[in-house]
Amino acid sequence: MVNDISELKQAEAAQQESQQRLGSILDSLQDIVWSVAADSFEMLYLSPAAETIYGQPITGFLKHPELWLQMVHPDDRGRVKAFTDSLIETGSNEMEYRIVRSDGSIRLLLDRAWVIYDDGGTPMRFDGVATDITDRKLAQQKVQEQATLLDVATDAILVRGIDNRILFWNKGAETLYGWDSEEVLGQNANQLLYHDVMDQEEEIYPSLTRKGRWEGKCQQITKGGQDITVMSRWTLVKNEQGNPKSILTVNTDITQQKQLETQFLRAQRLESIGTLTSGIAHDLNNILTPIYGVAQLLPMQLPDASEHIQHQFEILQDSAKRGAKIISQMLLFSRGVEGERTALQIKHLMTEIQSFAHNTFPKSIEISIDVPENLWSVRGDATQLDQVFMNLFINARDAMPKGGTLSISATNLTLDQAYAANHIEAQAGPYILATITDTGNGIPEDHLEHIFEPFFTTKQPEGGTGLGLSTVHSIIQSHGGFLNAYSELGIGTQFKIYLPAIEAADAVEQEALDLPSGHGELVLVVDDEAPIREVTQHVLESHHYR
Repeated sequence: MVNDISELKQAEAAQQESQQRLGSILDSLQDIVWSVAADSFEMLYLSPAAETIYGQPITGFLKHPELWLQMVHPDDRGRVKAFTDSLIETGSNEMEYRIVRSDGSIRLLLDRAWVIYDDGGTPMRFDGVATDITDRKLAQQKVQEQATLLDVATDAILVRGIDNRILFWNKGAETLYGWDSEEVLGQNANQLLYHDVMDQEEEIYPSLTRKGRWEGKCQQITKGGQDITVMSRWTLVKNEQGNPKSILTVNTDITQQKQLETQFLRAQRLESIGTLTSGIAHDLNNILTPIYGVAQLLPMQLPDASEHIQHQFEILQDSAKRGAKIISQMLLFSRGVEGERTALQIKHLMTEIQSFAHNTFPKSIEISIDVPENLWSVRGDATQLDQVFMNLFINARDAMPKGGTLSISATNLTLDQAYAANHIEAQAGPYILATITDTGNGIPEDHLEHIFEPFFTTKQPEGGTGLGLSTVHSIIQSHGGFLNAYSELGIGTQFKIYLPAIEAADAVEQEALDLPSGHGELVLVVDDEAPIREVTQHVLESHHYR
């Protein structure tokens, strides 16, 4: 009897071809494919990738499966044995463990295994795939370390996509801006960090396109609405194809530095103006002194002049006095004229000037004063400090043409090192803080930084010389203090004066000196200006000197 077995032969050939194809695939895999008997743990199959990963031939593992367990790191062998024992119960499982290669190097494997059952449901073998994840873990660890370093950095570091959506936001950014990363991820960075569309957009993005980076200062806002200044560094990140992928931005808060820089430049500008003013005042003084002297002599030399001429003499004297006062203020600003410094009770000065203001200011201006009895003393010149408060009081009056409230207060204050670090003119220690507040017109914001400059005034031309506040600033500075001005249009203005305090309680008493008259004494007059010598001689002779 002859049977046709051609179909059977074809099926066997197809199966053999399929097994060869499967074997080729398994041999080419970089992962280890393995299979062991469920009952005896005999190694049934181990793919060639095991030689590369374990660093030794696999024939030993096939003959002696226990060698494989010996290559597992000693600290992980217990977990590996528990893993294989649990497969019968779980049906499948995975774990990470370390192996020690023959050269002593350590690799980390991720092993995934499952149970193969026979038709009766009895475990027949264990199959699995082991992947070498050493390099992947190291890369993840490196990324984690870098992320940790970014979080430790005090600078604000953020990554935005090309569409300006925030992709990364470190701890430094959380500290600087106040938003947690969960609040900002996915948001538009420009809309979040700026009042309006950035002014630098036309500069930043062309620079990123050309150079791949940009650096400059930016004005930004925080979650609380606070304006801050940052030094911003932008770097364009590209993908493997060289196309723009994202933008890395590192921002350093320089708000405090900018404030100190502004204060320093202002002090430097005032110092330069002071030097110029000193020279101008000296020349004007030489011109005005003879005029002032002649204005005093003319009424004495022409006692019989008409009433009209006598009135002109008075105008000449008044104008000369006003000019002399302006020059005096200029010199005080430029050189910080030093007067006699004694222990002073500021409360006495403020009370006297408050009384003067109450008697002379319009009734539409309400004046209130709050000065404690235990106010500390200062060391200063009473006349100069009187001039400070008088200037500020008169400015407050002029700022309230329709009436308002003028408030005067003072308090004891101790400035700490933190405050001194943020204010270039301040030093740590005890101070008296005097505050003068009005409810007047206010000062425009762009004028505030110029109000202490000489000849700068917001009044009408006939309303002032622009020397009042510059003189105030110079006097306070010469006393070792400083002052700040705050103003808002339509709300009013406030001046805060800080004067170093001392331990003393006695106020200084001032003497009024009369102009002395001579009895023929001989006086030598020396000056490099002939008109001044001549006028001085005539003034002295008119007062009975030779």
